[in-house]
Amino acid sequence: MNETNLRPLLHITGDNGWINDPNGLVYFKGKYHVFYQYYPNDTHWGPMHWGHKISTDLIHWEKMPIALFPDDETGCFSGSAIVKDDKLYLIYTGFYENEGGDTIRQKQKLAYSEDGIAFKKIGIIIDESNLPKGYSPIDFRDPYVYKKDDKFYCIIACKKIDGKGRILLFSSSDLMKWKFVSDIFDKDSLGTMIECPAYNEKLGLLIFSEQFQPSENNIHLNIHTSRWKTGRINYKTGKFEEIESGICDYGFDFYAPTLFYNADVMIGWLNMWDRNIPSEKYGFAGMLTIPRNVSIINNKLVQTPIYEGELIESTQINNNYFNKLKFGMISLDIEKLEKFEIKLRKNINCCTVFRLLNDEWIFDRSQSGEIIVGKEKDEDSLCGVRRMPYIKQSNHKILIVIDEFSVEIFVDGRSLSSTIYPDQDAIDFEIKVIAEHCLLELRKNERN
Repeated sequence: MNETNLRPLLHITGDNGWINDPNGLVYFKGKYHVFYQYYPNDTHWGPMHWGHKISTDLIHWEKMPIALFPDDETGCFSGSAIVKDDKLYLIYTGFYENEGGDTIRQKQKLAYSEDGIAFKKIGIIIDESNLPKGYSPIDFRDPYVYKKDDKFYCIIACKKIDGKGRILLFSSSDLMKWKFVSDIFDKDSLGTMIECPAYNEKLGLLIFSEQFQPSENNIHLNIHTSRWKTGRINYKTGKFEEIESGICDYGFDFYAPTLFYNADVMIGWLNMWDRNIPSEKYGFAGMLTIPRNVSIINNKLVQTPIYEGELIESTQINNNYFNKLKFGMISLDIEKLEKFEIKLRKNINCCTVFRLLNDEWIFDRSQSGEIIVGKEKDEDSLCGVRRMPYIKQSNHKILIVIDEFSVEIFVDGRSLSSTIYPDQDAIDFEIKVIAEHCLLELRKNERN
């Protein structure tokens, strides 16, 4: 591939242009459908369309025509998908800029398709007339629809007037007429606004993102973050009854994850607002994370990457190990770990480091290649560092997915995802590990 036209091998992009939030994840007529916020005309955010890709296995993706174009609305913002009567329905936020300021409106709209490719817009189904008093129609977006028993439910991010983020619950018998049920937390978020809520009723898993959330020491330092909560919506009270909570990802670049309507799979945006994106020079900006199987173990979120590659080595290692990998996955099953460090995408000029130090997993991209900067001004962010708490146990499972411009690290079901922009010839990696046993499996992928 020409260096001026580089693209990730394992991750969804818009091919050209800008993408952000994944939308409308659904399995329909034998295909997995992934939609995403898309602006095809530039590598910067613009009037939002819904891009569309399909797959039979969540690994190999085929680009489809754009599913939704803005027409009477200024943009087609994020939303979700559901199957009803053998048709695929998309519920999304129509953004109406109007004259700006207090005249902005965000309204929930519906479109449908019989074949899953060509969509027809039906129109507005939830707007400010459905909002209870005191909630803002200016910040009212990202509907996630699901079915329980004989009713459809929809959770939508909103904000109290002069307040912060909320999640509102609505119900319907037919997807067309909706009524307000409740504010599921009945309190403000820590951040200024909640975005992209999603709920898996079977797992009892709620995820959402928060803008401009205060940092919590080393737990998260990104100014925008994504959270999970386990528990259940009590449909008699309309409230979410929380059991446990945490953040979805500890890396630099993970936001707006959402869930498949009919599969236990999550995908997020593998970028972050308010950062430079060096891939713009290649004609694209933004990509989605690798799909992740999600489960709940001991009331906590567990993520496992959905990946396929050729097995090129399986061996026990201790002390030092060296090899080369540009596209693929490193799998490590470790017993009684004492020390660990891995250097990825390495040459004489650059490397990305992940190590265990002082009961923390530390990710360091300060020498990973092209500089990525954001609005965060804390010492770790300025030094290219992110941290994930170390939970000591007798066995550890580490999975590391490496692609052209990213590394996604999974340790015992928790994830740390970040973009990197190393030299093209930076393909070496080096592991230093001290443990009773460490089984390494190395899988790789190649461009056609």
